[in-house]
Amino acid sequence: MTNWVVELGQVGAGELDSAGGKAVNLGILLRAGFPVPDGFCVTTPAYRQVAPAAGDAASRREAILATAVPADIEAAIRSAYAELGTDVPVAVRSSATAEDLGFASFAGQQDTYLDVVGADAVLDAVRRCWASLWTDRAWSYRETNEVDQDTVALAVVVQRMVDAKAAGVLFTANPLTGRRNEAVIDAAPGLGEAVVSGAVNPDDFVVDTASGAIHERRLVHDCLTDEQVRALATLGGQVQAHYGTPQDTEWALDAEGKLWLTQARPITTLYPIPPQRMDGSSPRIYLCASLAQGLVRPITPMGLAGFRLIATSVAELFGARVDEPLDGPPAYTEAGQRFFVDLTPAVRSTVGRAIVPRVFDVMEARSAAVLRHVFEDPRFAVLTSSRREAGGRLARVVLRRGVPLRVLAAILSPGLAHFQVRRTSARLDLLLAAASRSATARLDFVERLLRREVIPLIPRLLPAPAAGFLMLAVARKVLGKVVQPGELQTVLRGLPHNVTTEMDLELWSLAQRIRADEASAEAFEESAEIVAERYRSGGLPKVAQDGLSDFLGVYGHRAVAEIDLGLPRWSEDPAHLIGVLSNYLRQTDPALAPDLQFKAGSAAASAKIAELALRVSPLRGRIARFTLGRTRELAGLRETPKYLLVRILAAARRELRQVGAELVAAGRLDSPTDVFFLDLRELRSPVDLRAIVTERRAAYDQELRRRRVPRLIESDGVEPETLAIPRAAEGALIGSPASAGTVTAKARVILDPVGAHLEPGEILVAPSTDPGWTPLFLTAGGLVMEMGGANSHGAVVAREYGIPAVVGVPDATTRLATGDLVTVDGAAGTVEKI
Repeated sequence: MTNWVVELGQVGAGELDSAGGKAVNLGILLRAGFPVPDGFCVTTPAYRQVAPAAGDAASRREAILATAVPADIEAAIRSAYAELGTDVPVAVRSSATAEDLGFASFAGQQDTYLDVVGADAVLDAVRRCWASLWTDRAWSYRETNEVDQDTVALAVVVQRMVDAKAAGVLFTANPLTGRRNEAVIDAAPGLGEAVVSGAVNPDDFVVDTASGAIHERRLVHDCLTDEQVRALATLGGQVQAHYGTPQDTEWALDAEGKLWLTQARPITTLYPIPPQRMDGSSPRIYLCASLAQGLVRPITPMGLAGFRLIATSVAELFGARVDEPLDGPPAYTEAGQRFFVDLTPAVRSTVGRAIVPRVFDVMEARSAAVLRHVFEDPRFAVLTSSRREAGGRLARVVLRRGVPLRVLAAILSPGLAHFQVRRTSARLDLLLAAASRSATARLDFVERLLRREVIPLIPRLLPAPAAGFLMLAVARKVLGKVVQPGELQTVLRGLPHNVTTEMDLELWSLAQRIRADEASAEAFEESAEIVAERYRSGGLPKVAQDGLSDFLGVYGHRAVAEIDLGLPRWSEDPAHLIGVLSNYLRQTDPALAPDLQFKAGSAAASAKIAELALRVSPLRGRIARFTLGRTRELAGLRETPKYLLVRILAAARRELRQVGAELVAAGRLDSPTDVFFLDLRELRSPVDLRAIVTERRAAYDQELRRRRVPRLIESDGVEPETLAIPRAAEGALIGSPASAGTVTAKARVILDPVGAHLEPGEILVAPSTDPGWTPLFLTAGGLVMEMGGANSHGAVVAREYGIPAVVGVPDATTRLATGDLVTVDGAAGTVEKI
């Protein structure tokens, strides 16, 4: 076979490993011994010479089409085409530098021309391919994926056409389930373009790549024998082994029965498999713990370093030895810049199966359902030897930390629980006070904070809110059938002692003071960035300046995605808060004022307790009043441990920024915040760290574009969620009830609350929420979340504000669009598009 590469400029990302490394590469495939049609590659920056330096897609495209192919390039193309033979039919295919990135394939965004015959026709097709870099769809796709329009280039691959008896697509891993040991093949008679474009219903095969067994078969055309299907799977395995990653390939079968590869590119939709750190070769199941905490976005390298130390603290709490605390315990692992926990021991334990799903029932209900499906897999059967050991270890920790006594004490005396919170907070004030330290001492302090101070907060403070929800369960039992669905949610409205609620209401109060001051209100008519800059320079009117300073003095340690210590706090960048305040200022209906709504919710809760108590006997009524009263006094404390955790993370961030400043002075970093793209070990090394930071920032920015993160993933790449829960009927969105009530309004899909614009009364549709989102709740008409359970953070706050909420709704942010009119039924757990 002949392979020509006509290099006349920047090589497209897909044509040579040395130039960009994209998989569709005639030269690489030939050198690897794969059967590839003869062809050549043409690359040129000619479009840069004729296309406007700026302008829309159409103007750039038209400029290229109006310009002849340069003479030297034309001669090279004619010569290369002549080498293939006389009037050979060829495919003329485009391949751009922006294609097949780690976060997006860009497949089909540029043009392909098939059965092109003659040098003149090839030249015309090459020019049209170059111009297709600027199709409207390619331009839009790059904009969506934040690719700089002025940095892209395009090459053209010319391949001899295969006289295809059949053709199609081969994925070397199952793109639907994530399973890496399954090949998925689509096939149809004739050219593969019909399969790729979706113009035909193809034959479909799923093949076990280890055994060659065909697990699934759906025939429409019956154009392949079983031997050919297995041969394709084997060939796909060789391509995957060559590139070291699962591949999306195109193939053709000629009249003589020979298989040809015509393209290979990485499968960009597969989530990376977490590295296995625990002993044993059996299948493993991993939980994305950061996603379970409502954090969809990736975590900065320093944020992950912090979680490794916190995970070490958890392991040590249970008596496990961790050889290297900075690496975290063996059950901790990372993938896709998120952290995972190896749940295999819990899944294979009777105690684990009893406890873990119930925990997720209240915090992330969909994960609980998926986990119960995993229990049915015989590969994760219970190991008898693990039952007593796991239960005994948990019991020892609970007793040693005095959890039962703390629960009992909170029930008997809620005031004692509140005193414990105040005392713990005061102790943290002393511990976290800024002090003059060397860089080494600061790093030692950060490691101590994360390893020794975070996890002890849980057994110290969590028993009180746990007692509140225990009392709610007792009340539900006492009241029995007299309670209607959703009624007990009313009891949870307007809960006192919730630090996040108090924060949101204080921000609302600040908005009212700004509204009442003409100069301050006028200042907030500017953009959030401008107002933030005026605040930092002390240039806002006094009411706004002092109000923001007071608020940030108390709550400045909070942030969006605040469990990642690598992200800035509100005190560093108040633009998000200022945007929220601007939203509040648009709320002009006094009846919808959040503070009044909160008071009304509290009054409704008291009335509901009295009403429920009257439905049963006097004795049971007294018990109901007592237990539900305790629920209201204690359940609001559920936010306190996380609130104090975030204070610790903010203090650690402050110390690390100081270390960063010293490294900038030493010439080892460009910015103090670069430390958050390193880990704690690297900060102690004496080398220049700037190249590492640049690489990590690029990887982080790329991972930010990932929209789908698995709740659970198995060691063979399977995402159990794809197998566990059937899809709802078309148009129906079903989740978990979170806050009773029904509302019909326009949806507002928000993926990041920073800079978000939410009109009063709109339904907030989000992937997940944390306290950084909750200021938006005050003016929302309802809430729909992809993550969460009945007692997840978003559900609790929604109930307190009395807005209908449904959580755990699969793919809500893609199945709903901003402007859709939807009805949210928070009691039934349904979202209906009108």
